[in-house]
Amino acid sequence: MKGPLFYAKILLFGEYGIIKDSKGLSIPYNAAKGSLIIPAPGEATQPASNQSLQGFLGHLKSLVASDGLSFSFDLERLEADIQAGLYFDSSIPQGYGIGSSGALVAAIYDNYATQKITVLENLTREKLLRLKELFGKMESYFHGKSSGLDPLNSYLSLPILIHAQDHIASTAIPSQFSAGKGAVFLIDSGQVGETAPMVQLFMEQMKQEGFRNMLKEQFIKHTDACVEDFVSGNIGSLFSNMRQLSKVVLDHFKPMIPAEFHSLWQQGLATNDYYLKLCGSGGGGYILGFTEDLEKAKKALSSYKLEVVYNF
Repeated sequence: MKGPLFYAKILLFGEYGIIKDSKGLSIPYNAAKGSLIIPAPGEATQPASNQSLQGFLGHLKSLVASDGLSFSFDLERLEADIQAGLYFDSSIPQGYGIGSSGALVAAIYDNYATQKITVLENLTREKLLRLKELFGKMESYFHGKSSGLDPLNSYLSLPILIHAQDHIASTAIPSQFSAGKGAVFLIDSGQVGETAPMVQLFMEQMKQEGFRNMLKEQFIKHTDACVEDFVSGNIGSLFSNMRQLSKVVLDHFKPMIPAEFHSLWQQGLATNDYYLKLCGSGGGGYILGFTEDLEKAKKALSSYKLEVVYNF
């Protein structure tokens, strides 16, 4: 058996801010994907993935037992499939901020939920919020706490606009201009990031009044502006706001940025060849970059291979 493909996601804007009701914009990233597979007799297996699914099954059982899941799952079939060697065959790197566990959660829901909301339905705000809540409970097994947005994006395979924690909608974004000079790109930091410690650090910082004020008056302000500019295709204004956002992140989120990228971050702000921002919670994994001239960015970042996500 090979199940349908579920794709990675990239949270273009909204990391940390959406915890405090900033806007956010998440898009599918089709270059990385995964699917559930039951190996045929004699086929290669992935014991580590299979073992992880056994633990996840225990998590789902406990949620069902405590009435923590509002939808029903065929857990007997899932357990039988796990015993038959079920694993998640994925090219999405773990700990890189692009939704490896989200794609797995979406795949499990799609294959084993018995009263599922399908992507073919009229996806009302209420249905999206129900899915988001359920996915958050499912994904909490991997992160301790989850918004549910990563699995939602992977499940729908549509851009998602976050207006606030309780107001989300699928959205259209401007079509890519493949011949355009501008781009959004990924840089591999070369190290794995862990979500839980970074979020814990952020929550500790939130205890300081100065940090809370900065988040509201600068970080969320520029994040919201970037989301509005990107969705409306206002590229000139986007890069103006992106520069401000990149500077705020460098000034106030340094612990979430791998140390060797601090100077590269500053270099982008000094030259305007590119602007960097966190991809997910930071601490490692991918770093997101925005540039109005991809060739200039490639020269300035020649030590790194840039993976283009979107062309302007």
